[in-house]
Amino acid sequence: MAPDNVKGEYIVEFQQHGASVKVSAIDPVTMTEVSIVGPSSIGQEELKRTALQKLHYVMNKKDGRVVTENSSAPDIPKKPGIIV
Repeated sequence: MAPDNVKGEYIVEFQQHGASVKVSAIDPVTMTEVSIVGPSSIGQEELKRTALQKLHYVMNKKDGRVVTENSSAPDIPKKPGIIV
């Protein structure tokens, strides 16, 4: 199975904890989930982008693909996904 969801759908959840926000990104096909924590001052778009990059990194690593710092991240789907 390809690491990227065919339709580019994903679930993103934001949880406010004081001045920080925990962001979880989930691929509904593989049920792979990752989380990041960042300051709420950054904004939802930047936090979402970071969480989705981590999700793609973890999914590629699980599939045995070589992941390096210099390798370009796959295009993040333009669909907004589900924001909880």
